[in-house]
Amino acid sequence: MDLILWRHADAEEGAIDLERNLTAKGRRQAEEVAAWLRKRLDDCEVVASPAARAQQTAEALKKKITTVKSLAPGASVSAILKAAGWPGGDRAVVVVGHQPDLGSAAAYLVCGHEADWRLKKGALWWIAGDGRPIVRAVVSPDLL
Repeated sequence: MDLILWRHADAEEGAIDLERNLTAKGRRQAEEVAAWLRKRLDDCEVVASPAARAQQTAEALKKKITTVKSLAPGASVSAILKAAGWPGGDRAVVVVGHQPDLGSAAAYLVCGHEADWRLKKGALWWIAGDGRPIVRAVVSPDLL
């Protein structure tokens, strides 16, 4: 399985957290990372937090999006892995969510325990494996 943990791109400030939209910078970040992913993924499932900024980031992939309420800000590692179906055979799943949730999930997969790993806005961790994770890529939009 290929599991891509993608943090939403740069978002506006706002009082209602789930309604915050991407900024112009965030839209560019999402497009750049999505273009990078499309070149490397033949097909994938996309699951995303219900937050507007995560939905807008996921939309850049131009794929069907499954919204998973348990991926909202504050998602647990177990909720992230369950939403992705990890480890799930020969498929690719992109999970679009939030920090620190995705950083904790990346640490858990790589090290076997949760840690305070940070993902920049718009960045992703690509982890492959059938239960024994292998880091395939770590990508930040400012490097594309």
